[in-house]
This record gives sequence, C-alpha cells and structure tokens, in this order.
Amino acid sequence: MASRTLPATATIDLIGEDLLENIVARLPAISFASAACVSRSWNLVCDRVLCRPKLASACSYNPSLQVAVEEVVNRVLLEPIRPHFAIASVGPSFDLQEAHQLITTKLGSQVPVITNDPSGIIGRDAFSEEFREIQWEITEEDDDPDAPLVLSDSANSAIMLIVGFLPGLKVKTIPLLKKIKEPQIVKIDKFVIDIREFSASVSGCKSPAAIIMFSDFQAGMKAVMEKIDYALSPETVIVGDSGCLFQYTDGVNGSLRNTTVTQHVSAAVALVIAVDKNRPPGLGETQFHAVLSSGLSPVGPTYKAGSVVEKHSDSMTWLTARREGSRENIDGETVLNQVYDELGDRIQFPTFYIGVTKRRKCTIGKEKVGYITSLAFHEVLGDNQEYFFVGDVGIRTGDTFRFYHSDSTTALSSAASVSNHLKSLNQGTTSISGSDRWEVFGGLIFTCCGRGESFFGRSNIDSTPFLDNFPGVTLGGTFCGGEIGRGGLTPYVKESQEHNLVRCCLHVYSAVYLIMSYTPIKRI
Repeated sequence: MASRTLPATATIDLIGEDLLENIVARLPAISFASAACVSRSWNLVCDRVLCRPKLASACSYNPSLQVAVEEVVNRVLLEPIRPHFAIASVGPSFDLQEAHQLITTKLGSQVPVITNDPSGIIGRDAFSEEFREIQWEITEEDDDPDAPLVLSDSANSAIMLIVGFLPGLKVKTIPLLKKIKEPQIVKIDKFVIDIREFSASVSGCKSPAAIIMFSDFQAGMKAVMEKIDYALSPETVIVGDSGCLFQYTDGVNGSLRNTTVTQHVSAAVALVIAVDKNRPPGLGETQFHAVLSSGLSPVGPTYKAGSVVEKHSDSMTWLTARREGSRENIDGETVLNQVYDELGDRIQFPTFYIGVTKRRKCTIGKEKVGYITSLAFHEVLGDNQEYFFVGDVGIRTGDTFRFYHSDSTTALSSAASVSNHLKSLNQGTTSISGSDRWEVFGGLIFTCCGRGESFFGRSNIDSTPFLDNFPGVTLGGTFCGGEIGRGGLTPYVKESQEHNLVRCCLHVYSAVYLIMSYTPIKRI
C-alpha cells in the first residue's frame, strides 16, 4: 500500500504548537513575518510570541552610509518584531534624505519613519554591544571666523536606529506646517487639532498617550508647546528635540515628507501614539513616563521685566529689570554685574539663561479663551549700558524672571534623583492595583548638546541612571539642540506655592527620559 504524503504545513503542525512557538521565537523578524503568513494556526502562534510591546535599537559607525544602514537594520530585525514606528538619527557626514530613503526602503513604506540629524547619538553598537554617548566633532578655524566648519569623518559617520512594536496602540506622524512665503505663519492650531482628531478617532479621547516630536530651530517651539500643553491632557507625555533637521514618512501612502506640501513646509513633526479602542482582548497596558534631569542652577533674586524691546528680525529681546517690590528700573549692565558678583568664581565658563514666568491667554481655533502659566528659558547673549540681551521673543513688561546658569554639580545631583526615581519604577512601587508587576521594556533619552563628557568630565553620565536600573533593556537617544519634555520632575518651579501650576515643556542643559513600561493583565 502506497504511503500518503502530507502537506508540509500539516507535517510541521504535528510537532505541536509549543515546539513551533519555540522555533519561530528564534527567527529574525523577516523570517518571522513569513512564518506568520503560512497558515492561520501559524499566525496565531506568532501572535503569542509577539504579544508584548518591544523596542529594539542599534548604532553603526561604518563610514559607508549604505553599509551602516544595513548593519543597524539587520540588528534591530535580528529577533521577531513588527515595526510600528522607527526613528533614525544620523551624523553630519551622511546625507539626511538619502539615509531616510534607505531606511524607509528597508522597513517598508507603511512604517512611520522619522530621520533626524541631532548633535550626537546615544546607544549600543550593533556589533560590539558597547554602549556609547557620541557627540560630533565639529571645529572652527580660530583665525578665520568665516571659515566653514570642519567635520571629522571618523567621528561623524554614525547612525542610530530605533524600532518600536506597540500592540494595542496606533502610531501616526503629524506635521506642523509653516507657510513658505512671507509672512511665514506657523499653523499651530491646525497641528494641535490634527493631533486631537487622530487621537479621538483611534481611542475616543482627544489626548494621545505620548508624542515624540522633532522640530527645526525656526519652528517657534515655545508658542507651539504652550498651545499643546494647554490643549492636551496632563497625562499625555511629550518628549523630543526642538533643534534638528528631519525627514519623515507618513506610513499611510509611503510618501517622503518635510519637503514642500502645497504652499507649506514642515517645521516640526510629531510621532503620535494613541491607545486603540478596538485593540484585541487580553492585551495589557503600555504606559509612558517622562523624567527630567536638570543642569541649571538659579542665581540671584527674582526680577520683573522693565523696558522690553523685541528685535524680531534677530529673534532677540532687549531688557531692563527691576527687583520685585521696587519700581526702579535697573539697566542691563548693572543687572548682569549683580549676577556675576553673586556667582563669583564658582564656575569658570557658565552659560546664562533667564527663566521667565509667563501668564498668557490661550485658545485653539474658535474654542473658549483660557489661560496658561508657563516657564520659558531665554539664553543671555550680552549687554550694553542700557539693556541686556536674550535670545527669542515673547517676553512682556511685568513678567517675572530669574537667572539660571549651567552647572555640572546640579546636573550630577539631578541625575542621582532620576536614578532613584527609576529605581522605584524598577521595583514596581507604582504598579496598577490588581495587576501583575509591570516591566520596563525600553527607553529614549534626549539630552542637551552642552552636556556629555566635556560637561561632566567623564562619559555616559546621562545614560547611567537607565542602564543601572534596567540592565539589558533597550535604550537609545540623541544629543539635542533643545530638549522637549512634558511630565515628570520639574525642579525649576518647586520653590514656592505660587509656582505650583507653572509648567515647563522646553528645557536647556537637561536630559529628558521617556520610559516605556508594560503591565500584563492579571490571569485568574
């Protein structure tokens, strides 16, 4: 009697689902995706393997862009993962648009991808597994201020790729548009409304779970973040970089963005993450937590803005000041001399800022007008006999402010506080009642380009709080031109009861951590 030949799938099914699950769990992502398409039963097994959120990251320092992209993509896809989003950060020796196109081609046009050019990258080498914080080596010719910047190819040929899988959530890139022609109006209200409409369509709630944002220096992020902070629930965590160039793919029709859209250009892009109201039953809860390490220390008394002259063409404000409780205006030179006297020689080359408390009217579209009180930092640029000068505009007569200076001692102390906070997360002390203990599965870090080894005197200070508390957990990040951070610790504004409602979303000399955790449903 002739033996009957079984189909290959049936033969493999006979080995049992447990063994099949063990096998497919060891496959790289592309082979895993193919296995999930074999049959319905195989798909269900693959769903069991990949039922929890996952973050994968890798860095490459290969001088060839094509090879570097190949290395990081192969590394993040080494294990089963279904990319829901990707963030790539490239060094200045690489072409931003070319890098974006290569990564998008590798991951597929349906994956939302943001590629940016930060001031450095933070992450684990794809081959050596060494964790490094790398800042670009950029120098100027001292004898010729007009000479072009000199880039060190060996130090600046780098790329970091982060890929995330978030079951039960939806992810979308949403641009902040700016008119190309004068006046270059930034469409903030549309940006906020687009975020709320996407979140409402996905989750039934206008506020998403988290936003990861990237913007260029000209986006006017102080005004943008004030409106976003006003419009969204305090539960929405927001992090990012407010000083970089970027490209993005929307993940819907696979088109490359950040170039001209009709009469507008993208000044910023938000990776919006919202809970899916139609998510399958049995999924646990993915949560996002923001924590801040500050590198600023206050100096001197609190002042009020006296005379205010805005120089819009130079994005600068000229100020005089008066002490709180006094009507006498103090000229700019005198104010700065008082600050220098107060500081003494404690720090050799500090960078100064004023932290301005602003209470402003705010509304979105035709909605009812409300108020928001925010803290905004402006870098001190210099003085003359009458005024001192700070970067950016938006300060009004009567606004209160205080001087701050960059301080590595404060930053080290703050990093220790962050480590203690993360330790409590690691111990699950704030776990949801009635659930299993949560687990941290990944993290992102956005740290100021003024920090790093030159600031602290040793390397990897900002990444240490995460690495010490969550060894083996994926962490990736960048050095920024301006850190976006909403939620978490706010050390600048806890000095008095009056500041309880003051919020700060744009930071300087800080490190902003986004911690991603997952709480499975407790099985009875």
